[in-house]
Amino acid sequence: MAMPVAALEFSDIASEGEIKFLKERPDPGAYSFQSRVKITPTSLENGSVDIATCHIQLDPIRKIVIVFNPERVQAIVIKSMNRVASAEIKGNEVTLTDVERGATVCIDLRSRALDKITDLTYQLNAGPLMRRYFDGYLPMSAQLRVDWPKDMFSVESTLPEKREGVQVVEGSDGMQLDAIFAGTMTAKIVLKKIN
Repeated sequence: MAMPVAALEFSDIASEGEIKFLKERPDPGAYSFQSRVKITPTSLENGSVDIATCHIQLDPIRKIVIVFNPERVQAIVIKSMNRVASAEIKGNEVTLTDVERGATVCIDLRSRALDKITDLTYQLNAGPLMRRYFDGYLPMSAQLRVDWPKDMFSVESTLPEKREGVQVVEGSDGMQLDAIFAGTMTAKIVLKKIN
């Protein structure tokens, strides 16, 4: 059964260069992004992490281009897709064609997304994430889950930080950042090595 689409208010849409964090989704059931990052002891040496991503409830459109940072991405594999006519990987881009309402695509990648800051601190970089619409940005939700071996890290800081529209939960073997926003969001998670 299709979810009824709620009308968005002008205040729910962000313009170029602006980001709005929202308390709740004004359009429940619309586009969301999920990623799961796996940090291993080898990641600390070479900065490479494995990332499983899913783009859920895509908007109907003839063509969507998902772009990964060319400086960081090392491998891209399309794991699954539905309600998408075709998908093509070219360099650091995945192009989806004839995307139907509610389509989903899951993409696994290897990326040099972990930067060493000091001997004990590392920064994980994600994004930019956005749901572009003409010259503005529609609301979306993003769930960034990071896993590491038990007691390897503690979270020193996150950008965006915990606030209305951003939740951060930390455990001994990982953390999760959930955000509801309109605009372009780049996440930076600073981790401190425990042992």
